[in-house]
Amino acid sequence: MGIIAPNVSTETGVLKVVVLGLPDSLGPQPTLEETYDATSYQSVLKGIYPSDESIKKEMDALHSLLLKHNVRVLRPDLIQDYNQIFARDVAFTIEDKLFVSNMIEDRKKETEAFAPIFHAVQSDAIVHLPEGLHIEGGDVLLYGEYLFIGSCREEDFGRYKTARTNKEAIEYFTRLFPDKKVIPLKLKKHDQDPTKSVLHLDCAFQPISKGRAVVYPNAFVDPQEYQIIEDIFGTENLFKVTDQEARALTTNFVSLNPETVITEERFDRLNSFLANEWKMQVERVPYHEISKEGGLLRCSTCPLLRE
Repeated sequence: MGIIAPNVSTETGVLKVVVLGLPDSLGPQPTLEETYDATSYQSVLKGIYPSDESIKKEMDALHSLLLKHNVRVLRPDLIQDYNQIFARDVAFTIEDKLFVSNMIEDRKKETEAFAPIFHAVQSDAIVHLPEGLHIEGGDVLLYGEYLFIGSCREEDFGRYKTARTNKEAIEYFTRLFPDKKVIPLKLKKHDQDPTKSVLHLDCAFQPISKGRAVVYPNAFVDPQEYQIIEDIFGTENLFKVTDQEARALTTNFVSLNPETVITEERFDRLNSFLANEWKMQVERVPYHEISKEGGLLRCSTCPLLRE
């Protein structure tokens, strides 16, 4: 198929090449101590952690839908007994570079499993982030000249497992992309209570269509930072999700192009609004079981090329 020249400058360009996580050998259910996000913690606590079979069924449905829309789908190497669902956090594309994250200790092996991805991408396009610089793809959102980065209060980094992006990362990308407006947005963090925590920026906000976005206003530590989103998009171009919708990860969808989006089939209010008010083609997939692990559709995918 040839060497891939990565390029992504927006969340809504035509999706051509994507990495999709793997559901094939997830290993034993984690203990409460082994969870590293608030939603998974609650799923284990309540005895509703998803089965391997349900996860595979949902991810296979997403895979089939991507293929139906002529998207080239790459997969990482399989690691036995290891959760590899959420490919977005291992690496992410900004413009013509694929950045490789410094993963938290619990997820280090996922980077090694990306070997076939790195082999398929132009070697000079791959950037391994400097040691001590922490950021995951779920905290990176692209909107033309804007680069939104989910972050946290400085005192929360190192205190919470759900705090994945530090100020060094924000400073690094501000220097690296001087032509972009880098906008850090501090998110609320907690390791056990999902009503007090937002894992990544894409669990609170995502551009969609042309000049529009879906957003959870209560996710942000500083209301003035949320106001930046309103100022950029205009309140009339925002679909605002409720607390309950946010906990279901309603902002976490995947755009196939500016007119077509993949969403979770249970998001009735969002799906009907997108179809009826914004006249979008909405492709619905079952992903509810996977959401019990704290991630959804965008989390499972790592776009390498959009046009």
